[in-house]
Amino acid sequence: MAIKYLKKAIKTPSTDDHETRANVQKILNDLEIRREKGIKEISKKFDKYEGEVVVSKEKIEEAGKKVDQKTKDDIQFAYERIKKFAEHQLKHLNNDFEVELSKGLIAGQRLIPIDTVGCYVPGGRYAHISSAIMGITPAKVAGVKTIITASPPKDSNGANPGIIYAANLCGADVILNLGGIAAIASLTYGCFENPPVDFLVGAGNQYVAEAKRLLFGKVGIDLFAGPTEIAIIADKKADKEIVAADIVGQAEHGYNSPGWLITTDKLVADYVIKRIPELIKELPEGPRDSAEPAWRDFGEVVLCDTNEEMATVSDKYAPEHLEVHAENLDWWLKRLKNYGSLFLGEETTVAYGDKCSGPNHILPTKGAGRYTGGLYVGKFIKCLTFQRMNRESTKTIGSTTSRLARAEGMEAHARTADIRLKKYKIQN
Repeated sequence: MAIKYLKKAIKTPSTDDHETRANVQKILNDLEIRREKGIKEISKKFDKYEGEVVVSKEKIEEAGKKVDQKTKDDIQFAYERIKKFAEHQLKHLNNDFEVELSKGLIAGQRLIPIDTVGCYVPGGRYAHISSAIMGITPAKVAGVKTIITASPPKDSNGANPGIIYAANLCGADVILNLGGIAAIASLTYGCFENPPVDFLVGAGNQYVAEAKRLLFGKVGIDLFAGPTEIAIIADKKADKEIVAADIVGQAEHGYNSPGWLITTDKLVADYVIKRIPELIKELPEGPRDSAEPAWRDFGEVVLCDTNEEMATVSDKYAPEHLEVHAENLDWWLKRLKNYGSLFLGEETTVAYGDKCSGPNHILPTKGAGRYTGGLYVGKFIKCLTFQRMNRESTKTIGSTTSRLARAEGMEAHARTADIRLKKYKIQN
């Protein structure tokens, strides 16, 4: 195999993890003790916000009036497709069942929705309206009883009106004007007269991601999230300008958002390396300030000899978003196995999936695509098993359990079987 790096990253998304972890842990420890008072102080310090935390029905109505009709129509468009996709996912999950494994031994499973879910919606640099739809909608389709949403205050009036409108449309039961660590703490600890959530979902900055990671166990989480990523597989037929534009499209997320090009064509590689800095310079100041260091410090270009080499490199990266700009898309669909979400052909792009096309945009990063997929309706459903048996089944199950337990040196386990064998007058 001949794999050559024409551009190599000088940093990784984990470069600043240690410092972030220490700072977040200190804040979480404080908020667990001081709860609402501490959360309000944090919100005032970082978000310059001192208004109501729980969004009232009146404020939800006011937010709706601030959203123009075209944006409402676009939110509805996105909601319908994301909801439809989640409904089809639910339809294709395994159903409840019972099966007789041996005479008198009945076992089965029940699919039960999580009771209470917290959904974090980023709203700092960008108002992630689509994240409200992505987090709340599949939870609602799954049958979650209570959904509590939190999003950072935009100004003295609270969270972005578009986010509030979308959250309410999708079925949020409670909306909180809280961002960052304060939001995650409030959802986890059960503040402002809300119950502690059982499960946390939603993207966010490194502080939100680290707070979720540190609280995992006390509460369930969707994913161990890192900075957003994009990888593009491109052959000689790829449109070089589109490839460059799509990498830049993700780079605006943040200074540490990796963009990777994997190609068999040197001309594509050279063009993209030259073109991306030019496209970044054309961006407005905010997106430019994020995209420039993202590409400079985290961008990579890998030149391969064959499609198989490109697939191997891609699977090693296990990127959050993977676009394929190459011939024979069916081959790529069957061959590729490690990614968060796959975008086949130049006609689709990560931005479509991020906003409105249907599949969820909350996806695994930092190589987690090797062992998990993204957020989907099944993440909100527990697969619980049960068993029951009659006395006749004890003859085989009890005897086997007794012997295996003793083979393991677990005498007390064995005796729980023995006591039943004795009571039911069964010879071991």
